[in-house]
Amino acid sequence: MAAGRLTAWLSRSSGLGRGGMIGGRVTLALDPRALRRLGRERTIVLVTGTNGKTTTSLMLTRALEALAEVAANSDGSNMPDGVLAALTARPDAPYAVLEVDEAYVPWVADQVQPAVLVLLNLSRDQLDRVGEVRATERDLRAAIAELPGTVVVANCDDVLVTSAASVAAKPVWVGAGRRWSGDSTACPRCEGRVESHDRNWGCACGLARPEPAWTLEGDLVRTPGGREVDLDLRLPGDANRANAALALAAAHRLGVPPHTAAARLRTITDIGGRYRTVRRSRHSVRLMLAKNPAGWVETLRVLDEDTPVVVAVNAQEADGRDLSWLWDVHFERLRGRQVVVTGERGADLSVRLCYAEVAHWAEPDPVAAIDALPPGAVELVANYTAFRDLVGRLADA
Repeated sequence: MAAGRLTAWLSRSSGLGRGGMIGGRVTLALDPRALRRLGRERTIVLVTGTNGKTTTSLMLTRALEALAEVAANSDGSNMPDGVLAALTARPDAPYAVLEVDEAYVPWVADQVQPAVLVLLNLSRDQLDRVGEVRATERDLRAAIAELPGTVVVANCDDVLVTSAASVAAKPVWVGAGRRWSGDSTACPRCEGRVESHDRNWGCACGLARPEPAWTLEGDLVRTPGGREVDLDLRLPGDANRANAALALAAAHRLGVPPHTAAARLRTITDIGGRYRTVRRSRHSVRLMLAKNPAGWVETLRVLDEDTPVVVAVNAQEADGRDLSWLWDVHFERLRGRQVVVTGERGADLSVRLCYAEVAHWAEPDPVAAIDALPPGAVELVANYTAFRDLVGRLADA
């Protein structure tokens, strides 16, 4: 642990990184059982899903801080190295909220035996790294079956999530809604057709939407006791309200009253720079992250219709090298706006926008792309590493 903390400090102080992963990597190399040791005698919550992990984890952390100190990987380092680094940094915290990449949930859960597992959503993402989403669902289902003491808080409006969570010994169903349905037209159990009517869905094999104990209705969350909690978040969009509903349900299982948790969620204004508005010379730039088709569905809904858009796309290891996801995004909704494409893979994005008949121009440097626009507001949407690099550059400007 000492070696891991020292390595993380050296990484931060030398400007090589934020230390969120290298410290954990060193600790695991010296002690392969370190995660199991550090997880003992703590109440641990794991948060996973294709989208919303960082946001929901921060919400849960903020809620549980009403009870005691919380260890958390709030910088988004959600692989085993980052999870371990978070526990190492706060060895005495009685609670831990850890976002975990879907592919690593089986191993991490086996090591720490979480009190609560929050399952947000499942959709196609980084095909070259994590594979086909139905394989991810099967792996999660098998892992959950081996966690008899874990409460699984799951979004019952997501077909793949419901399939994975239905084997849980203690499921808590939350009707949080969904907009992306491109991966759930066929049943993950029998490959039959999933029929939908209003908010209900089901397959002839018997897999169907469970009755939720918690329900999101607009800005209100209805609790199991029938009470209503007004979210009134400072974060935009339906996706963040869904994340909040799942966070309230998980926090309630650990002893935080819903109204107390909701009040603490209202103090969150940005997530690691996401949704933050920064000033740069003549521009006011709102920063947003979108890294897969389901995430873009929500992002397109919150973009201001009259504001120019800069879209930055990279394809580094953390983003996924495969850019086929660009073709599943409904970029056609950007027609008629000022659009600038940028990032390391701006040419690939430009081809996609040509097919979408979206007028645009290209500027290789993202900051130069902002500066090239007329004075005023700018919406900047970037995928993972492009967003990370831009936040750093704009902060230093």
